[in-house]
Amino acid sequence: MRAPSLHTKVHNWIDAVGFRLNTSQTNNKSMVTTNHYFFETFNLVEKEKNGNHKTSRFLCFDTYGEKINVRSLFDLQVAFFENLSQLK
Repeated sequence: MRAPSLHTKVHNWIDAVGFRLNTSQTNNKSMVTTNHYFFETFNLVEKEKNGNHKTSRFLCFDTYGEKINVRSLFDLQVAFFENLSQLK
């Protein structure tokens, strides 16, 4: 059996946590769709070409606003929980 893709893992997790889709935009020239998800003060951006989940790339921001390329669900979870720990 094939392991779930990063896209599947991320979407299962953000659905379970309760992230909401803020905006979705498609560049008709490049056929890249950018989805912006958020939860409280945490932002997650997904870029995908031609609706192909295999091309999905995820980006989030740490507590200092620095970009983090999400290469695993763990990367996303660490950034998310660090962000939440900064809320007062």
